[in-house]
Amino acid sequence: MLKTVFKAVAIAASASLLAFSAQAADVIKIGQVAPKSGPLAGGAAVTQWPNVELWSKQVNAAGGLNVGGKKMMVEIIEYDDKTNPGEHIKAAQRLAEVDKVDFIIAPYGTGFNLAAAPIYAKYGYPQIGVSAISDKMPELTARYDNLFFTLGNTTSFTESVVEILSDMRAAGTIGNRVAMVNVADAFGIELAEAARPRMKEAGFEIVYDKSYPLGTPDLSPIIKGAKDSNPDAFVAWSYPPDTFGLTEQAIIQDLDVKMYYTAVATCFPAFKGKFGSKVEGVFGAGGVNQDSARIQEYFKAHQEITGKAADGWASANTYVSLEILGQAIEGAGTLDRKVVTQYIKDNTFDTIMGPISFEGQISNKFWTVGQWQDGKFRGVKSSQMDGAAPIVVKDGWN
Repeated sequence: MLKTVFKAVAIAASASLLAFSAQAADVIKIGQVAPKSGPLAGGAAVTQWPNVELWSKQVNAAGGLNVGGKKMMVEIIEYDDKTNPGEHIKAAQRLAEVDKVDFIIAPYGTGFNLAAAPIYAKYGYPQIGVSAISDKMPELTARYDNLFFTLGNTTSFTESVVEILSDMRAAGTIGNRVAMVNVADAFGIELAEAARPRMKEAGFEIVYDKSYPLGTPDLSPIIKGAKDSNPDAFVAWSYPPDTFGLTEQAIIQDLDVKMYYTAVATCFPAFKGKFGSKVEGVFGAGGVNQDSARIQEYFKAHQEITGKAADGWASANTYVSLEILGQAIEGAGTLDRKVVTQYIKDNTFDTIMGPISFEGQISNKFWTVGQWQDGKFRGVKSSQMDGAAPIVVKDGWN
Protein backbone atom coordinates (compact mmCIF):
# COMPACT_ATOMS: atom_id res chain seq x y z
CA MET A 1 0.00 0.00 0.00
CA LEU A 2 1.46 3.30 -1.09
CA LYS A 3 1.76 5.85 1.68
CA THR A 4 2.91 9.40 1.23
CA VAL A 5 3.13 11.86 4.10
CA PHE A 6 3.05 15.50 3.11
CA LYS A 7 3.90 18.09 5.77
CA ALA A 8 3.46 21.66 4.63
CA VAL A 9 5.08 24.24 6.89
CA ALA A 10 4.53 27.93 7.31
CA ILE A 11 6.22 30.18 4.80
CA ALA A 12 7.67 32.36 7.56
CA ALA A 13 11.44 31.96 7.80
CA SER A 14 11.29 31.03 11.47
CA ALA A 15 9.07 27.99 10.80
CA SER A 16 11.54 25.18 10.18
CA LEU A 17 10.74 21.49 9.80
CA LEU A 18 12.67 20.84 13.00
CA ALA A 19 10.52 23.26 14.96
CA PHE A 20 7.40 21.75 13.44
CA SER A 21 8.44 18.22 14.48
CA ALA A 22 9.22 19.42 17.99
CA GLN A 23 5.66 20.64 18.30
CA ALA A 24 4.06 17.39 17.14
CA ALA A 25 1.35 17.78 19.75
CA ASP A 26 0.14 20.85 17.88
CA VAL A 27 -0.53 18.90 14.69
CA ILE A 28 -3.93 18.00 13.25
CA LYS A 29 -3.60 14.66 11.47
CA ILE A 30 -5.87 14.41 8.44
CA GLY A 31 -6.08 11.26 6.35
CA GLN A 32 -6.87 10.90 2.67
CA VAL A 33 -7.60 7.67 0.79
CA ALA A 34 -8.08 7.99 -2.97
CA PRO A 35 -6.76 6.36 -6.14
CA LYS A 36 -3.17 6.89 -7.20
CA SER A 37 -3.42 3.82 -9.43
CA GLY A 38 -6.22 2.01 -11.26
CA PRO A 39 -8.91 3.40 -13.62
CA LEU A 40 -9.87 6.42 -11.47
CA ALA A 41 -6.31 7.53 -10.69
CA GLY A 42 -6.28 10.03 -13.56
CA GLY A 43 -9.41 11.76 -12.30
CA ALA A 44 -8.21 11.90 -8.70
CA ALA A 45 -4.86 13.31 -9.89
CA VAL A 46 -6.75 16.28 -11.35
CA THR A 47 -9.59 16.83 -8.89
CA GLN A 48 -8.68 15.35 -5.50
CA TRP A 49 -4.97 15.24 -4.69
CA PRO A 50 -3.97 18.77 -5.85
CA ASN A 51 -6.71 20.40 -3.78
CA VAL A 52 -5.64 18.57 -0.64
CA GLU A 53 -2.13 19.87 -1.32
CA LEU A 54 -3.35 23.41 -2.04
CA TRP A 55 -5.55 23.68 1.03
CA SER A 56 -3.03 22.19 3.46
CA LYS A 57 -0.22 24.41 2.18
CA GLN A 58 -2.38 27.51 2.45
CA VAL A 59 -3.50 26.59 5.97
CA ASN A 60 0.04 25.98 7.17
CA ALA A 61 1.38 29.08 5.42
CA ALA A 62 -1.13 31.05 7.48
CA GLY A 63 0.16 29.47 10.69
CA GLY A 64 -2.31 26.60 10.92
CA LEU A 65 -5.91 26.33 12.12
CA ASN A 66 -6.98 28.17 15.26
CA VAL A 67 -8.38 25.45 17.53
CA GLY A 68 -9.70 26.93 20.74
CA GLY A 69 -7.07 29.67 20.75
CA LYS A 70 -4.16 27.41 19.78
CA LYS A 71 -2.70 27.40 16.26
CA MET A 72 -2.31 23.86 14.93
CA MET A 73 -0.55 22.82 11.74
CA VAL A 74 -2.06 20.27 9.34
CA GLU A 75 -0.39 16.96 8.48
CA ILE A 76 -1.82 14.98 5.56
CA ILE A 77 -1.42 11.18 5.59
CA GLU A 78 -2.20 9.64 2.21
CA TYR A 79 -3.03 6.13 1.00
CA ASP A 80 -3.66 4.76 -2.49
CA ASP A 81 -6.89 2.74 -2.67
CA LYS A 82 -5.89 1.46 -6.14
CA THR A 83 -9.47 2.15 -7.36
CA ASN A 84 -10.55 -0.77 -5.20
CA PRO A 85 -13.32 -0.34 -2.59
CA GLY A 86 -11.88 -3.09 -0.39
CA GLU A 87 -8.47 -1.41 -0.36
CA HIS A 88 -10.15 1.89 0.47
CA ILE A 89 -11.94 0.47 3.50
CA LYS A 90 -8.76 -1.21 4.79
CA ALA A 91 -6.81 2.04 4.40
CA ALA A 92 -9.51 4.05 6.17
CA GLN A 93 -9.45 1.59 9.05
CA ARG A 94 -5.66 1.88 9.24
CA LEU A 95 -5.92 5.67 9.37
CA ALA A 96 -8.35 5.39 12.27
CA GLU A 97 -6.70 2.65 14.31
CA VAL A 98 -2.97 2.87 13.49
CA ASP A 99 -2.33 6.43 12.35
CA LYS A 100 -5.06 7.72 14.69
CA VAL A 101 -5.91 10.65 12.44
CA ASP A 102 -8.22 13.37 13.68
CA PHE A 103 -10.19 13.62 10.42
CA ILE A 104 -10.40 11.86 7.04
CA ILE A 105 -11.17 13.61 3.74
CA ALA A 106 -14.05 11.98 1.85
CA PRO A 107 -13.32 9.46 -0.94
CA TYR A 108 -13.11 10.16 -4.67
CA GLY A 109 -16.07 8.86 -6.68
CA THR A 110 -19.71 8.04 -6.03
CA GLY A 111 -19.24 4.31 -5.55
CA PHE A 112 -16.39 4.83 -3.09
CA ASN A 113 -18.33 7.35 -1.00
CA LEU A 114 -21.24 4.93 -0.73
CA ALA A 115 -19.04 1.90 -0.03
CA ALA A 116 -16.95 3.68 2.60
CA ALA A 117 -19.81 5.41 4.44
CA PRO A 118 -20.17 2.65 7.10
CA ILE A 119 -16.48 2.71 8.06
CA TYR A 120 -16.39 6.53 8.30
CA ALA A 121 -19.54 6.41 10.43
CA LYS A 122 -18.08 3.71 12.67
CA TYR A 123 -15.26 6.02 13.72
CA GLY A 124 -17.34 9.19 13.66
CA TYR A 125 -15.43 11.04 10.92
CA PRO A 126 -17.43 13.81 9.22
CA GLN A 127 -17.62 12.69 5.58
CA ILE A 128 -18.16 15.65 3.24
CA GLY A 129 -18.90 13.73 0.05
CA VAL A 130 -17.77 16.10 -2.67
CA SER A 131 -17.44 13.70 -5.61
CA ALA A 132 -20.67 11.76 -5.16
CA ILE A 133 -23.96 12.10 -7.04
CA SER A 134 -26.97 10.06 -5.95
CA ASP A 135 -30.73 10.22 -5.44
CA LYS A 136 -30.18 8.04 -2.36
CA MET A 137 -28.77 10.99 -0.42
CA PRO A 138 -31.79 11.47 1.92
CA GLU A 139 -31.78 7.75 2.74
CA LEU A 140 -28.01 7.76 3.33
CA THR A 141 -27.94 10.90 5.46
CA ALA A 142 -30.79 9.50 7.58
CA ARG A 143 -28.67 6.41 8.19
CA TYR A 144 -25.33 8.19 8.72
CA ASP A 145 -25.47 11.42 10.71
CA ASN A 146 -21.82 12.20 9.83
CA LEU A 147 -22.37 12.11 6.03
CA PHE A 148 -22.76 15.27 3.94
CA PHE A 149 -23.27 15.80 0.19
CA THR A 150 -22.21 18.86 -1.82
CA LEU A 151 -22.25 17.90 -5.50
CA GLY A 152 -25.95 17.38 -6.22
CA ASN A 153 -28.31 14.50 -6.93
CA THR A 154 -29.02 12.27 -9.88
CA THR A 155 -32.40 13.85 -10.56
CA SER A 156 -30.93 17.35 -10.93
CA PHE A 157 -28.21 16.20 -13.32
CA THR A 158 -30.52 14.21 -15.56
CA GLU A 159 -33.26 16.85 -15.55
CA SER A 160 -30.76 19.52 -16.56
CA VAL A 161 -29.59 17.44 -19.52
CA VAL A 162 -33.21 16.78 -20.58
CA GLU A 163 -33.97 20.51 -20.28
CA ILE A 164 -31.10 21.28 -22.66
CA LEU A 165 -32.28 18.61 -25.09
CA SER A 166 -35.82 20.02 -24.94
CA ASP A 167 -34.65 23.60 -25.45
CA MET A 168 -32.55 22.59 -28.45
CA ARG A 169 -35.45 20.63 -29.94
CA ALA A 170 -37.81 23.58 -29.43
CA ALA A 171 -35.30 25.77 -31.28
CA GLY A 172 -35.28 23.28 -34.18
CA THR A 173 -31.61 22.39 -33.59
CA ILE A 174 -32.16 18.68 -32.88
CA GLY A 175 -34.87 16.07 -33.26
CA ASN A 176 -36.09 13.34 -30.87
CA ARG A 177 -33.44 10.66 -31.34
CA VAL A 178 -30.94 10.20 -28.48
CA ALA A 179 -28.07 7.73 -28.17
CA MET A 180 -27.26 7.12 -24.50
CA VAL A 181 -24.40 5.13 -22.95
CA ASN A 182 -23.10 4.70 -19.41
CA VAL A 183 -20.19 3.33 -17.40
CA ALA A 184 -21.37 0.29 -15.47
CA ASP A 185 -20.70 1.40 -11.91
CA ALA A 186 -22.84 3.12 -9.25
CA PHE A 187 -22.46 6.55 -10.87
CA GLY A 188 -23.29 5.61 -14.46
CA ILE A 189 -25.97 3.03 -13.68
CA GLU A 190 -27.98 5.35 -11.43
CA LEU A 191 -27.79 8.27 -13.86
CA ALA A 192 -28.85 6.13 -16.83
CA GLU A 193 -31.74 4.65 -14.85
CA ALA A 194 -32.90 8.12 -13.88
CA ALA A 195 -32.52 9.51 -17.42
CA ARG A 196 -34.57 6.88 -19.26
CA PRO A 197 -38.02 7.76 -17.90
CA ARG A 198 -37.30 11.49 -18.02
CA MET A 199 -36.29 11.37 -21.66
CA LYS A 200 -39.37 9.30 -22.49
CA GLU A 201 -41.65 11.74 -20.62
CA ALA A 202 -40.10 14.61 -22.57
CA GLY A 203 -40.88 12.86 -25.86
CA PHE A 204 -37.39 11.66 -26.76
CA GLU A 205 -36.65 8.26 -28.27
CA ILE A 206 -33.56 6.49 -26.95
CA VAL A 207 -32.38 4.82 -30.14
CA TYR A 208 -29.22 3.35 -28.60
CA ASP A 209 -28.77 2.36 -24.93
CA LYS A 210 -25.54 0.64 -23.92
CA SER A 211 -23.37 0.23 -20.83
CA TYR A 212 -19.70 -0.73 -20.61
CA PRO A 213 -17.37 -1.75 -17.74
CA LEU A 214 -15.17 0.82 -15.99
CA GLY A 215 -11.73 0.72 -17.59
CA THR A 216 -12.89 -0.59 -20.99
CA PRO A 217 -9.83 -0.02 -23.24
CA ASP A 218 -11.58 0.05 -26.63
CA LEU A 219 -14.73 2.14 -26.91
CA SER A 220 -14.87 2.20 -30.70
CA PRO A 221 -17.73 -0.38 -30.82
CA ILE A 222 -19.79 1.83 -28.48
CA ILE A 223 -19.41 4.87 -30.73
CA LYS A 224 -20.00 2.78 -33.86
CA GLY A 225 -23.26 1.51 -32.39
CA ALA A 226 -24.29 5.02 -31.42
CA LYS A 227 -23.51 6.41 -34.86
CA ASP A 228 -25.33 3.57 -36.62
CA SER A 229 -28.47 4.48 -34.64
CA ASN A 230 -28.53 7.85 -36.45
CA PRO A 231 -29.04 10.00 -33.34
CA ASP A 232 -29.68 13.72 -33.03
CA ALA A 233 -27.93 13.83 -29.65
CA PHE A 234 -25.37 11.74 -27.76
CA VAL A 235 -25.37 11.48 -23.94
CA ALA A 236 -22.73 9.52 -21.99
CA TRP A 237 -22.84 9.10 -18.21
CA SER A 238 -19.09 8.57 -18.19
CA TYR A 239 -16.05 8.64 -15.91
CA PRO A 240 -12.61 10.13 -16.77
CA PRO A 241 -11.02 7.29 -18.81
CA ASP A 242 -14.11 6.71 -20.96
CA THR A 243 -14.92 10.42 -21.37
CA PHE A 244 -11.62 10.72 -23.24
CA GLY A 245 -12.00 7.38 -25.04
CA LEU A 246 -15.54 8.05 -26.22
CA THR A 247 -14.70 11.53 -27.48
CA GLU A 248 -11.61 10.33 -29.31
CA GLN A 249 -13.70 7.72 -31.12
CA ALA A 250 -16.52 10.22 -31.76
CA ILE A 251 -14.00 12.42 -33.58
CA ILE A 252 -12.39 9.53 -35.47
CA GLN A 253 -15.75 8.12 -36.56
CA ASP A 254 -17.29 11.59 -37.05
CA LEU A 255 -20.26 11.17 -34.75
CA ASP A 256 -21.69 14.51 -35.85
CA VAL A 257 -24.48 15.56 -33.49
CA LYS A 258 -25.48 19.05 -32.40
CA MET A 259 -25.77 17.99 -28.76
CA TYR A 260 -22.81 15.94 -27.50
CA TYR A 261 -22.51 15.29 -23.74
CA THR A 262 -19.96 13.34 -21.71
CA ALA A 263 -19.97 13.53 -17.91
CA VAL A 264 -16.97 13.47 -15.54
CA ALA A 265 -13.66 14.84 -16.91
CA THR A 266 -15.22 16.80 -19.76
CA CYS A 267 -14.24 19.84 -17.70
CA PHE A 268 -10.60 18.73 -17.29
CA PRO A 269 -7.88 20.98 -18.76
CA ALA A 270 -6.44 17.81 -20.33
CA PHE A 271 -9.70 17.31 -22.26
CA LYS A 272 -9.15 20.60 -24.04
CA GLY A 273 -5.42 19.87 -24.21
CA LYS A 274 -6.05 16.61 -26.06
CA PHE A 275 -8.82 17.70 -28.41
CA GLY A 276 -8.09 21.41 -28.83
CA SER A 277 -10.74 23.55 -30.50
CA LYS A 278 -12.82 20.43 -31.21
CA VAL A 279 -14.19 20.69 -27.66
CA GLU A 280 -16.14 23.84 -28.55
CA GLY A 281 -19.82 23.27 -27.84
CA VAL A 282 -19.28 19.97 -25.97
CA PHE A 283 -21.42 19.59 -22.83
CA GLY A 284 -20.28 17.92 -19.64
CA ALA A 285 -21.12 17.44 -15.99
CA GLY A 286 -20.82 20.41 -13.63
CA GLY A 287 -19.25 23.74 -14.41
CA VAL A 288 -18.17 26.92 -12.66
CA ASN A 289 -18.91 30.61 -12.95
CA GLN A 290 -15.81 31.56 -14.94
CA ASP A 291 -16.48 35.25 -14.31
CA SER A 292 -16.39 34.94 -10.51
CA ALA A 293 -13.46 36.83 -8.97
CA ARG A 294 -13.12 34.25 -6.20
CA ILE A 295 -13.05 31.36 -8.67
CA GLN A 296 -10.39 33.14 -10.72
CA GLU A 297 -8.34 33.74 -7.56
CA TYR A 298 -8.69 30.05 -6.71
CA PHE A 299 -7.60 29.00 -10.23
CA LYS A 300 -4.52 31.20 -9.92
CA ALA A 301 -3.54 29.84 -6.50
CA HIS A 302 -4.12 26.25 -7.66
CA GLN A 303 -1.72 26.72 -10.59
CA GLU A 304 0.92 28.58 -8.57
CA ILE A 305 0.98 26.26 -5.54
CA THR A 306 0.39 22.82 -7.10
CA GLY A 307 1.82 23.49 -10.56
CA LYS A 308 -1.39 22.12 -12.08
CA ALA A 309 -4.49 23.67 -13.61
CA ALA A 310 -7.78 23.09 -11.75
CA ASP A 311 -10.65 21.50 -13.62
CA GLY A 312 -13.81 23.46 -14.39
CA TRP A 313 -16.08 21.75 -11.88
CA ALA A 314 -15.24 19.31 -9.09
CA SER A 315 -11.83 20.83 -8.30
CA ALA A 316 -13.54 23.88 -6.85
CA ASN A 317 -16.07 21.68 -5.04
CA THR A 318 -13.29 19.61 -3.50
CA TYR A 319 -11.56 22.75 -2.29
CA VAL A 320 -14.89 24.00 -0.88
CA SER A 321 -15.29 20.79 1.15
CA LEU A 322 -11.88 21.44 2.71
CA GLU A 323 -12.79 25.06 3.41
CA ILE A 324 -15.88 23.77 5.21
CA LEU A 325 -13.87 21.28 7.26
CA GLY A 326 -11.29 23.89 8.26
CA GLN A 327 -13.90 26.49 9.19
CA ALA A 328 -15.85 23.89 11.17
CA ILE A 329 -12.78 22.88 13.19
CA GLU A 330 -12.02 26.51 13.97
CA GLY A 331 -15.66 27.37 14.66
CA ALA A 332 -16.12 24.40 16.98
CA GLY A 333 -12.81 25.19 18.69
CA THR A 334 -12.04 21.51 19.16
CA LEU A 335 -10.89 18.34 17.39
CA ASP A 336 -13.82 16.44 18.84
CA ARG A 337 -15.34 14.90 15.71
CA LYS A 338 -18.87 14.79 17.07
CA VAL A 339 -18.78 18.50 17.91
CA VAL A 340 -17.25 19.38 14.53
CA THR A 341 -19.90 17.31 12.72
CA GLN A 342 -22.66 19.13 14.54
CA TYR A 343 -21.05 22.48 13.69
CA ILE A 344 -21.17 21.55 9.99
CA LYS A 345 -24.88 20.78 10.31
CA ASP A 346 -25.71 24.04 12.08
CA ASN A 347 -23.69 26.68 10.23
CA THR A 348 -23.15 28.46 6.91
CA PHE A 349 -19.65 28.53 5.43
CA ASP A 350 -17.90 31.23 3.42
CA THR A 351 -16.41 29.52 0.36
CA ILE A 352 -15.06 30.29 -3.10
CA MET A 353 -18.49 29.22 -4.44
CA GLY A 354 -20.31 31.57 -2.08
CA PRO A 355 -22.19 30.75 1.14
CA ILE A 356 -22.72 27.00 1.61
CA SER A 357 -25.00 25.41 4.20
CA PHE A 358 -26.65 22.03 4.62
CA GLU A 359 -30.31 21.08 4.85
CA GLY A 360 -30.60 17.54 6.16
CA GLN A 361 -26.82 17.24 5.56
CA ILE A 362 -27.28 18.08 1.86
CA SER A 363 -26.16 21.26 0.08
CA ASN A 364 -28.59 22.48 -2.57
CA LYS A 365 -26.08 24.77 -4.33
CA PHE A 366 -24.26 23.07 -7.21
CA TRP A 367 -23.65 23.16 -10.96
CA THR A 368 -25.20 20.40 -13.07
CA VAL A 369 -24.15 21.03 -16.70
CA GLY A 370 -21.28 22.96 -18.24
CA GLN A 371 -20.20 23.61 -21.81
CA TRP A 372 -16.94 24.47 -23.54
CA GLN A 373 -17.33 27.99 -24.92
CA ASP A 374 -14.44 30.05 -26.33
CA GLY A 375 -11.89 27.80 -24.65
CA LYS A 376 -13.48 27.87 -21.16
CA PHE A 377 -15.75 25.35 -19.44
CA ARG A 378 -18.69 27.46 -18.32
CA GLY A 379 -21.60 26.43 -16.11
CA VAL A 380 -24.89 26.56 -18.06
CA LYS A 381 -27.28 24.74 -15.68
CA SER A 382 -27.32 24.69 -11.89
CA SER A 383 -29.21 24.53 -8.64
CA GLN A 384 -29.18 27.95 -6.93
CA MET A 385 -25.89 29.12 -8.50
CA ASP A 386 -25.32 32.51 -10.15
CA GLY A 387 -23.56 33.21 -13.44
CA ALA A 388 -24.94 30.56 -15.81
CA ALA A 389 -23.94 31.14 -19.45
CA PRO A 390 -26.41 30.69 -22.34
CA ILE A 391 -25.80 27.50 -24.33
CA VAL A 392 -24.23 27.48 -27.79
CA VAL A 393 -24.81 25.00 -30.63
CA LYS A 394 -22.04 22.55 -31.42
CA ASP A 395 -20.97 22.76 -35.06
CA GLY A 396 -19.23 19.51 -35.97
CA TRP A 397 -15.72 18.64 -34.75
CA ASN A 398 -13.97 21.49 -36.52
